[in-house]
Amino acid sequence: MQGMKKEQKQKIIVILGPNASGKSALAVEVARKFNGEIISADSRQVYKGMDIGTGKVPRDKINFKTSDVLQDVRRQYIYKNIPHYLLDVASPKRRFTVAQYKKLALAAIKKISNKKGYSHGRVRISRGQRPSERFSHAKIPIICGGTGFYIQAVTDNISIPEVKPDFKLRARFEKKSAVQLFSELKKRDPNRAKKIDRFNKRRLIRALEIIYKTGKPVPQLKNELQFDTLFLGVKKSPQELKKLIHKRLIKRLRQGMIEEVKNLRNSGLSWKKLDDFGLEYRWIARFLQKKIDYQTMLFRLQKDIEHYAKRQMTWFSAHGGQDNRIHWIRNKKQAQKLINRFIKKY
Repeated sequence: MQGMKKEQKQKIIVILGPNASGKSALAVEVARKFNGEIISADSRQVYKGMDIGTGKVPRDKINFKTSDVLQDVRRQYIYKNIPHYLLDVASPKRRFTVAQYKKLALAAIKKISNKKGYSHGRVRISRGQRPSERFSHAKIPIICGGTGFYIQAVTDNISIPEVKPDFKLRARFEKKSAVQLFSELKKRDPNRAKKIDRFNKRRLIRALEIIYKTGKPVPQLKNELQFDTLFLGVKKSPQELKKLIHKRLIKRLRQGMIEEVKNLRNSGLSWKKLDDFGLEYRWIARFLQKKIDYQTMLFRLQKDIEHYAKRQMTWFSAHGGQDNRIHWIRNKKQAQKLINRFIKKY
């Protein structure tokens, strides 16, 4: 009807970027300044016990009553007084799908947006000013991570089939090498093949499993968008990113990343499963099996993370470059300026 206002969509902020770019630290600063809470979008941070290798934020405390309840948005890490969602919501012994991620992420967005808070982002707070005089609005959900398909599933509202595992089919695929699986995927779904880790058998098998069970590639069906989204991409030069990756890798090794992989192995995870998780878990597992020495592990891990960061940027360029929806930023000041403009309609 004429004169009626169009219903305003829930605003969310997405902070994305390649590994080691500093997006997690930026997300915390943004959350503190603009009264937000953070939802992780990382395909390995969902798993319990995979902390150092995935770069989970340190936890000041864990906010949930029942530690055994995994897939529940009541599970929150609290870091610098900011709740973080979708960390430790799955067992590494079980498969966790994009469909499961989307369901939990939507629940977390609803939970966050139903809260009220105060922002220091657009107004100057004078000494002695009462909270009621501050700029009040609903809390802002901030999705932060480097797993592009997780982010896209939520922001673009992609329909994802919940295909149940076919263990006989998987057993057939397991007999093939990653090279053979990737070759088949390339023929059946060239679009998916461009974005997938060609050495990750677990993901290759899952992609082929969906094709075999549904008779078509992983669908990219986009429904009506649910959210008004600001996309912020953290950009670093290749040289700078390479240095940051190396610095972070050495730091994680000193923090006990090798011991973490040992603990996962002792908890019952197979060497194959650790290899499937890729990057840190793959190369440390091979080192622990004495297949490679320490220096080879370090070299291959550095190179693999660099290649993965390139693939992440390729994915973001392909999915955010067409309509220029990703604002690539180099510092906190640029982020704050864009966010101030974005939230002024509240």
